[in-house]
Amino acid sequence: MLGITGMICSFSDEVDVVQQYDHIRAVAWGGETLRLLDQRILPQTEVWLDYSNAATVAEAIQDMVVRGAPAIGVAAAFGVVLAARDAYARSAEAWKSDMTDDLALLANARPTAVNLFWALDRMAVKVAELSVADPVNALAAEAQAIHDEDVAANYLMGELGAELIEDRCAVLTHCNAGALATGGYGTALGVIRAAFAAGKIEHVFADETRPWMQGARLTAWEMVQEKIPVTLIGEGAAATAMKQGKVQWVIVGSDRISANGDVANKIGTYSLAVAARHHGVKFMVVAPTSTVDMAIQNGEDIPIEERAQEELLCVAGARIAAEGANAWNPSFDVTPANLVDAIVTEKGVVLAPTKEKMLKMMQG
Repeated sequence: MLGITGMICSFSDEVDVVQQYDHIRAVAWGGETLRLLDQRILPQTEVWLDYSNAATVAEAIQDMVVRGAPAIGVAAAFGVVLAARDAYARSAEAWKSDMTDDLALLANARPTAVNLFWALDRMAVKVAELSVADPVNALAAEAQAIHDEDVAANYLMGELGAELIEDRCAVLTHCNAGALATGGYGTALGVIRAAFAAGKIEHVFADETRPWMQGARLTAWEMVQEKIPVTLIGEGAAATAMKQGKVQWVIVGSDRISANGDVANKIGTYSLAVAARHHGVKFMVVAPTSTVDMAIQNGEDIPIEERAQEELLCVAGARIAAEGANAWNPSFDVTPANLVDAIVTEKGVVLAPTKEKMLKMMQG
């Protein structure tokens, strides 16, 4: 049983992890290519795409073939493998320096998800360790380790987060922080999977998540695949659902968490946190420590990606907004730490996060 200290909850590595409701993967290494489940066309069509070089992996990240901070990190790690393979084929002596342009493309693919840079930094350490001998197998093993460790962390976070839910209830989630957004199992949806398996969650409400509709297309699809009861709601219905007592927890993921516990996540998360606090609904953020950026002191310094206006002005390529209207399309917002009840990582749970508590957890 998880021990609650009021600040950090620890969890033994020896605890049996519930691995039910885990049938979905979106990233796979094919030995010669990186295989990605195209999330732009789910749930109508399930198509796997193969990527054979770093430039196309960077495009896949930018175009949201693969999305979700941990999954982006995993994909970028394998992108480094492809960059090294191509560089080594061009020059066995100068392959490390010859990777520079490809690594820059990967790093610039999306600015907010810190897991992207964490994975690239970890792969760079491995690159530095290698001699001029063929680097592909060693780098592929390191990328696969990043993938496997992410799945293991998600299992652990699922158990940690589920322990916080005391009574059988319904929960609300935003965007997609599931198997599709990670190496597998999921962060927020990992908690939901574990808690459902334990009989603690009876129903899931999923926000649509405009304009990419990750909640409608991806989270609802994952829940249906796992036979977990799910109801889709519009963004504007969330506060009313809380007011009517339909929801007892909001459980979300994150793309970057600052040193003081401020949380960057899909746009609309901040308004959910405000509504949750007003209605006495608990707010849980679930993310691996690779998402925590201790170099950024607070959320004001987190870079927020702004995407193309057309994502709001158009649907399926057809304009729905009045001609002449402009759009503002930030992809993320920042939820202050004082609106967060718990941050769940694979290293433990921080309740009512502060800079001091975050530092203690990261050093644990």
